[in-house]
Amino acid sequence: MNKSFFPILCACILIVTAFLAGCTNAQPSGPATVTTTAGGSGPVPGSMTTITADGKTYPAYIAAPLTPGKHPGIVLMHSFNGLEPGYKDMCNRIAGDGFVVIAPEWQTINQRAGDPEVEAIIRSSVATLSSRTDTDSTKIGLTGFCAGGRFTMLFLPQVKEFGAGVAWYGFPNSIGYTNDTAPASHINELDVPMLMIHGSRDQASPIGSIYNYSMQLDAADKYFELMVYQGKPHGFMIANGSLVREDFAEDAYNGMIAFFRRNL
Repeated sequence: MNKSFFPILCACILIVTAFLAGCTNAQPSGPATVTTTAGGSGPVPGSMTTITADGKTYPAYIAAPLTPGKHPGIVLMHSFNGLEPGYKDMCNRIAGDGFVVIAPEWQTINQRAGDPEVEAIIRSSVATLSSRTDTDSTKIGLTGFCAGGRFTMLFLPQVKEFGAGVAWYGFPNSIGYTNDTAPASHINELDVPMLMIHGSRDQASPIGSIYNYSMQLDAADKYFELMVYQGKPHGFMIANGSLVREDFAEDAYNGMIAFFRRNL
């Protein structure tokens, strides 16, 4: 595994404006391994619930730690491929690592949901977490994958309840399906830390666009971290609907958990 961190990045010129409507999943190889992040108790099975946004009902998966007390919360936004079993498994792991996590099925009404609809879903998910007695409403984070990564980049600056965000192979220059604004146009509104996790051979969202976005964040004095996995394609955390368990995927997951623990 060759992993690089870029707190301050060198110039890259590729800017990607196309937003692709699918995720190309990495194919797992080798034996599966399961690790528990330091301080975690192992996966905690979650369950389905529903949330209401703008008068519409959406299914959502929610998982919570077994330990008593208030815990940080996380909203998880799945990719274009839907709320696959791998995302539920990830929610269970996140819960085992000490967070209450909710993953709404944002494609329930529209497969190509526009930004206003998704924003309402995200805000409803935040309200759902905040209403729980086991969640600390002052410590809520946002994470997402593919389209969900774009939503993380887009709404982390706009939904002020969030204290940190992790964007997995997102699209910083895409305007989405409703011809609204690209995440890069909201950089000046960002006032919380963001981690980006990306593969160097992501064809759907080329790494050059992420480097360019990182340069813009740095120029605006916005705090960010970047983890790049050499040779990995788009969608490398979920393969054929399942959570990838290879060493690089475990490292990326642990990086997300460590980031949220530092910043929430």
